[in-house]
Amino acid sequence: MDNGVSAGSTASTSTLGNIALGLTLLAFGIGHTGIISGVSAADSVSLATYVGGLGLFLLGLLEYRGGNGFNGTAFAGLGAFWFTWATGADGKVSAHAAALFLILFALLALTLTMAAPSGLFGQGTYALLTLSLLLLAIGTLADTSALGKIAGWVAAVSGLLAWYGATAALAHWPTALGKASGRGAVAAG
Repeated sequence: MDNGVSAGSTASTSTLGNIALGLTLLAFGIGHTGIISGVSAADSVSLATYVGGLGLFLLGLLEYRGGNGFNGTAFAGLGAFWFTWATGADGKVSAHAAALFLILFALLALTLTMAAPSGLFGQGTYALLTLSLLLLAIGTLADTSALGKIAGWVAAVSGLLAWYGATAALAHWPTALGKASGRGAVAAG
């Protein structure tokens, strides 16, 4: 491939990565909440494997190639998380190993929270992901489904933030609230 030919713009891979993250978090979160009869977290395994795992990892590599280290780290790291979670979702590991796995990736999510651009869509998505993973880890160790359901709701809200942020960027919708010239205004992101 000629070096002058782009593999895709940073905006397009960033937007697609955030949509993939949002959809995967929504499926994962809704599965844990139990709000839809007959739908569990295990039902999100295919989405987590391909969209969250392989898709995000590939988009992370494209982001690195385009010079975006933050999204490269976020997408490739979370792609590894989703792929690993999905392949281990059949319960081949102990509760302690599963909790350790969740805590380790909560550390990645915490790193992303601290490094993300400030604001609801930047830090909010990753902060809620961090909280969700920690709640799931504690719920796994305590063997309580109540914490798993709470973690599911937190993950679903995180997914909605990622999805809306990406959709807003693509559709040129408002992504930040603020005041301009003394009157309420929104700033496009």
